[in-house]
Amino acid sequence: MNAALAPLAHGADLILTGTTYQEVAANVAEHHGIPLAALHYFPARPNSQIVPVPAPKWLIESGFAGLEWALWRLSKKAEDTQRRELGLPPARVRSARRVVDSGALEIQAYDKLLFPGLSAEWGETRPLVGTITMGLGTDHDDEVTSWVGAGPPPIYFGFGSMPVENPAEAVQMISDVCGELGQRALISAGVWDLPAVRQAEHVKVVGAVNHAAVFPLCRAVVHHGGSGTTAAGLRAGVPALILWVAADQPIFARQIKRLGVGSAQRFSSVTAKSLRTQLEKILRPEYASRARAFGAGMTAPDVSVANAATLLEQSAAAGRR
Repeated sequence: MNAALAPLAHGADLILTGTTYQEVAANVAEHHGIPLAALHYFPARPNSQIVPVPAPKWLIESGFAGLEWALWRLSKKAEDTQRRELGLPPARVRSARRVVDSGALEIQAYDKLLFPGLSAEWGETRPLVGTITMGLGTDHDDEVTSWVGAGPPPIYFGFGSMPVENPAEAVQMISDVCGELGQRALISAGVWDLPAVRQAEHVKVVGAVNHAAVFPLCRAVVHHGGSGTTAAGLRAGVPALILWVAADQPIFARQIKRLGVGSAQRFSSVTAKSLRTQLEKILRPEYASRARAFGAGMTAPDVSVANAATLLEQSAAAGRR
């Protein structure tokens, strides 16, 4: 990545990166003397919103610092090599702290309603602009909307790039539970390798799904809890069941439970019985009502994009002065 990014960044006004490779990009930005900006899809810096129990600020910051230090040590050998190749001195401070201390713009690409109080806690240092989506279509759009419109609103099931041990069994469990509840199921297979088997009439299995187009037509959405899928479901104003696996997913799972717009459970612990219980819960009228109200207050996608673009232009302009 260093070999590709360093020459590409030559003469640039700004480097925009994501959360995963922010530290790598930061070294290249330091080498070229240009501003760094990043899109964060969940609250990755010290804050009081995602800790499971209330804690003093010093304890929260110490906990985050310990995690940042551990992650830095895991990648320090590679970073030392990168900095040496760029002609930079060895780093003495953990990479996350260097990024923050450099004044890098860290755009929070998720909605402030998801984390009440976080915007006030961070102020202008990490602006929450709302989720940024591209609104891309899929080859299945007409087919899916036609099936959805042919009956009552279905429950959507999709788990993105999350693999499961036996996809066929997972689909069968979803089919059985939805059949018991009298619900239709729209299943996005994603990366699952499914055999070509005949599905029940109340079930449709497809590949990719246009979330923005399909979610508003559904009664509820069941997914892995990724930032984008979580936002799409909430923007659609429908309740969610997050069956989380790892990474930032448990953070969003906890928030939708806290906000009363859905429920959550670890994917590996799901059984037919627990899935039925969870679905019965989020299909209650009060969940639908809260989800509709929540979705109506979220930042519109075009506003999120415009806000992010303005911030990036301002940061690039400041770097040219």
